[in-house]
Amino acid sequence: MSRRTPAWPADEWLRFLDRFAIWIVLLLLLAVAALLSDAFLRPNYLFNILRQAAPVGIAAVGVTLVMIAGGVDLSVGAIISLTAVVSAVLMEGDAANIPYAVVVTLLVGTAIGLANGMLIAFNRVSPFILTLGMAIVIYGITQIYSGGTARGVVAPGFREVFNTRIGGLVPVLALAFALVAVLGMFVQRATRFGRSLYLIGSNAAAARLAGLPIARVTVTAYAISGFCGALGGMALLARSGVSSTFAGRGLEFDVLAAVVLGGTTFEGGRGGIDGTVAGLLVLVLAFNLVNIVGLDYNAQLMVKGAIIIAASALYARLKVQR
Repeated sequence: MSRRTPAWPADEWLRFLDRFAIWIVLLLLLAVAALLSDAFLRPNYLFNILRQAAPVGIAAVGVTLVMIAGGVDLSVGAIISLTAVVSAVLMEGDAANIPYAVVVTLLVGTAIGLANGMLIAFNRVSPFILTLGMAIVIYGITQIYSGGTARGVVAPGFREVFNTRIGGLVPVLALAFALVAVLGMFVQRATRFGRSLYLIGSNAAAARLAGLPIARVTVTAYAISGFCGALGGMALLARSGVSSTFAGRGLEFDVLAAVVLGGTTFEGGRGGIDGTVAGLLVLVLAFNLVNIVGLDYNAQLMVKGAIIIAASALYARLKVQR
């Protein structure tokens, strides 16, 4: 009598968990949140969470591409701060200045990303050290440019457009986040550039021997990260209406937390933007949940840290078992 093979082998279960673990966690967290508060059953509240997550989520799309290739971008929070200030200053409260302000702001973010990518690709500088140093430089530039105070006036209509709710329910800012995420997933999965990111992140030496343009791919990935950081800065400005010089300070850690939670590791070669979106929603849901429960900010930090540690341990365990 022959043995019956399992309906789904153990390695298939491991692959399933490896790919969808963060989505399972998100659904479980949402179920728990709904049990504790009926606010999480209201579509308006859930769309508000997406709106709240938009600035960090948009920036995280670019950082995900960088980390798939084995890099890291710690300058994204500083880029968010600088571009929010630049955008507000260029608008100067005049709606006619909005197109000009948007274009220049995106060029500033992309230029910073290009500088990061070129220094890393052609000088073999550590991405961690380089982008950390770049973040410090950018914060200094932001302080000098702004004079250390909030400068600029958001133009009429800028905030109103992004905070408009389509059908009275879906915020435009949430739709902008979704659009950037979908475009990022397309680039990641359906383009030669996206496939090159995975190959370089998995084994840079083999990718070089195979003739992949590692330097060009690296520079492009960091340029996209800078572009997304600038979009995140404008999204933050649209959400808050204030061009604070430190608006993005600390957001780089939220971005990295979302990316790592989503399964994209610092080693590169794995993960994706869909996981980053789920990881970000887990963080934002957890923060909203502890707020509703009544825990203070320090407790919120503990919850965030515990979630990141647990997710990292889970991914490490899955990798060992594979």
